[in-house]
Amino acid sequence: MEMIPLIAIFMGVFYFLMIRPEQKRKKQKAEMMDALQVGDNITTIGGMVGKVVRVRDDLVTFETGEDRVRIQIMKWAIANKGLDKTETAQQDQPSAQ
Repeated sequence: MEMIPLIAIFMGVFYFLMIRPEQKRKKQKAEMMDALQVGDNITTIGGMVGKVVRVRDDLVTFETGEDRVRIQIMKWAIANKGLDKTETAQQDQPSAQ
C-alpha cells in the first residue's frame, strides 16, 4: 500500500518527461506537413535539399540543384521545412575561387 503513491508519482513523471514531448513533436510535424506549399524549401530525412514544386495528398515533388532535377517523395520523408542551419552558414560564406 505504501508503494501506490510512489508508483503514481513515477507514472506522472514518466508521462511528462517521455510521452507528452513526443506527442508535441508528432503534432508539430503533422502541422508542418499539412502547411507545405509550392516554393517552400525542404530537407528530406536523407539529407536532400530542394524547393517544393508540387504538393499532392501524400506526395511532394521538389527540385534540387541548378539543373532542376525533380524528385518525388512521400510527405513523411520530409525532415524539416526551411533551410538547414549548416546550409544557411554555407550560403553566408563567400565562395573561394
